[in-house]
Amino acid sequence: MIQLGILLTNRYRLLSVAAILDVFESVNRFYVNDKKDPVFNISLFSADVIDQQKAVEFNSYQIQSVNNSAKQDLIFIPAFGSADIGLAVYENQKYIPWLQQQFKAGAELACVCTGAFLLGATGLLNGKLATTHVDACPQFAHAFPTVKLQADKVVTGDGGLYTSGGSTSSFHLMLHLLQKYCGKDIAVRIAKLFSIDMDREHQTYFSTFSPSQQHNDELVTMAQRSIESAYHNTGTIEELIKEIPGSRRNIARRFKQVTGITPIEYLQKTRIEAAKKLLVETNQQMTEVMVNSGYTDSKAFRKIFRKTVGMTPTGYREKFYMG
Repeated sequence: MIQLGILLTNRYRLLSVAAILDVFESVNRFYVNDKKDPVFNISLFSADVIDQQKAVEFNSYQIQSVNNSAKQDLIFIPAFGSADIGLAVYENQKYIPWLQQQFKAGAELACVCTGAFLLGATGLLNGKLATTHVDACPQFAHAFPTVKLQADKVVTGDGGLYTSGGSTSSFHLMLHLLQKYCGKDIAVRIAKLFSIDMDREHQTYFSTFSPSQQHNDELVTMAQRSIESAYHNTGTIEELIKEIPGSRRNIARRFKQVTGITPIEYLQKTRIEAAKKLLVETNQQMTEVMVNSGYTDSKAFRKIFRKTVGMTPTGYREKFYMG
């Protein structure tokens, strides 16, 4: 049997753990119904003493200690149910040696959403591909600069280390692993059972551009506010920040240092975010959406929108329109 471990970190998201259990228990039922032995031996692990009454949440699984655990073949790290991911990782440092040891012994490690931050803290992802929740990607890139972050990807796999994007992307991660461990037939059966779109490869259209102004650079704050208040004007970035004191070069340098992107990129992201809102909250014609978000060239608008969001403006409206 394949030894599958689920790590119950501090601040784990119950939804993450429940989804993993549901999928792999369903796989075992498929095998039993087909008169075969279950393929996964599922175990839950923690470094702390957990009230076994809580095991009701996990179908009465006995929660084992990582201190005397057997070697696993595959270990899942769930997402963190915390807005302070840095604190969550700090509180889970005790799991880093265990994850490193299990990986060295041959276990594969798979992360759901922000669980990638704990895997990143092990150092095992250095130089390897990874993704995480699309809105957490800037923080991840800052914390782990040597990881090859693929912000638009739903799932990555590199050398036995697997990561996934936002929470629902965990199903795509599990399908990916099921194809490896059980074959495509089982993966397709699970996809049908859980109504999972197997073809989704990008998560960029779920992203939200919400930059912080909680920093100490007043010049950059002035530039941000100028862009955000006048993005709908069709002027250039030079025109939008012309009243900001300082040279263009100095503003650009400080702006990227603080925000992680250039003023031009900031303007484009602000405009596209405005266009997304107009597309889903109003019935404006596409030309109106384009002009009201600061664009005059329909071809350029469609090109930038698709590059930023991962689909066309029309496709985005069809998928998310709330009217």
